[in-house]
Amino acid sequence: MNGSELTQQERRGIRAPLARLCAAALSLALSARTAGALANGPSAAPAPAPGKSLRQIPRDSALIYDRDYPFIDYSGAATRNDVARLEARLASGKTTLRFAPPRGYLDSLLEALRISPTSQTLVFSKTSLQTQLISPASPRAIYFNDDTYVAWIRDTPQIEINTMDSALGPVFYTLDERSDTPPRLQRESLRCLSCHDTFSLGGGGVPNFLFLSAYRIEDGKVVTNTDATQTTDATPLTDRWGGWYVTGKLGGLLQLGNVLPADDDRPIPLASVSRADVANLDAFFDTQPYLTDWSDVVAVLVFEHQVDVHNLIIHANYKSRALLERESPGSSAEPLGWDQLSPPTRRRFEVLLEPLVRGMLFVGAAKFPTPLRGNSGYARWFESQGPFDPAGRSLRDFDLDTRLFKYPLSFLIYSRGFDELVPSAKEYVYRRLIEILTGRDTSPAFASLSSADRRAILEILEATKPDFAHTLEKARVAGLAANRAG
Repeated sequence: MNGSELTQQERRGIRAPLARLCAAALSLALSARTAGALANGPSAAPAPAPGKSLRQIPRDSALIYDRDYPFIDYSGAATRNDVARLEARLASGKTTLRFAPPRGYLDSLLEALRISPTSQTLVFSKTSLQTQLISPASPRAIYFNDDTYVAWIRDTPQIEINTMDSALGPVFYTLDERSDTPPRLQRESLRCLSCHDTFSLGGGGVPNFLFLSAYRIEDGKVVTNTDATQTTDATPLTDRWGGWYVTGKLGGLLQLGNVLPADDDRPIPLASVSRADVANLDAFFDTQPYLTDWSDVVAVLVFEHQVDVHNLIIHANYKSRALLERESPGSSAEPLGWDQLSPPTRRRFEVLLEPLVRGMLFVGAAKFPTPLRGNSGYARWFESQGPFDPAGRSLRDFDLDTRLFKYPLSFLIYSRGFDELVPSAKEYVYRRLIEILTGRDTSPAFASLSSADRRAILEILEATKPDFAHTLEKARVAGLAANRAG
């Protein structure tokens, strides 16, 4: 299976019923090690000898990644993520977490992680470690920034945290909601990975983030007793958000948000139950314990987009390093440039990395059938994060009339996960962006990018992304790029 086929298969999402799928995967994982070993957590890998591949080092781990991708060292220390940095500040006394009813550590945790309460999105489908607490009357609140997601449920004994580690991909933590002991962030593994893996720990997959729609539409009717499916930028808006609450101005858009499950599981005509333009959620449940009474449509859209692109980055990280290790053990840790790869490896990289290029450029993204507007203030907060070029433009600037962003290149190009791809993989992405944005690549796949789009994105990137600007200058010197997109 080549890289392109694997990516397509992984992005189809979860097609089997989620609870059964996760239970089966967890059972499979548990059979590999005793319950006692799992309770103590996976063991850290020993450091390899110089020039020796981690694949040659035996390890005692319940994680299949440590067999399939030993050079990643997933069960080793997770140090390149927001939670690890918070742990360091807590240990030094520079930061403290405060427990305050009714939400326990939530408010303090969000502040420490620099996550805005306006990012609140609410989901009532049962996709969590604590499914018994989730219902339409008690939805799960998820707050997030570019790399970290914090999930809280009313009366929860644990806050769940999922964060992007630039070396490992998604790593998972819980924080006990107890005021009688010091706060401790506990890393999780198999309990979360039984679902957060593209092949559910069956081997060959990679850890991933999830954004699921719990319903589907058949012949204009909502089927609520169905499989949960991963949605992406390409999913039509009418097919999104089953099991989610969505607030804001949606222009009467027929979609699956705010649709409660049917008591008898019979299909429901979508037109009779779709509820757009919901200002707040007070009519659905008691919102008082929550930070806000919104589940902002713009926050939901950004959440959905960044999960999709994060997953493409994770796939690129794992698989490009696997290709390098296959050619030369230990080489994935070396700063190899694109021109240092062998021709066969370059061809494999092209197949592997092209989906990331296209995903970051919103190729195939569904058009908005109507303008969408949030109502929590999230859009203003998000746009304020920058970075900005000298003209005040940013890849975070929203469109929201016909598409999500004004300048269609993902803001996650600034993320640590992208920055820490192996150098040859990142260089390939930059080279492709230069070809596309300067108009050298005019293939139909990128026809949705107007010349104005290409020019603006190129100018913003050149002004705000120094390593891209360096690659662009090298291309200009070599005569491979025009000074401006045409």
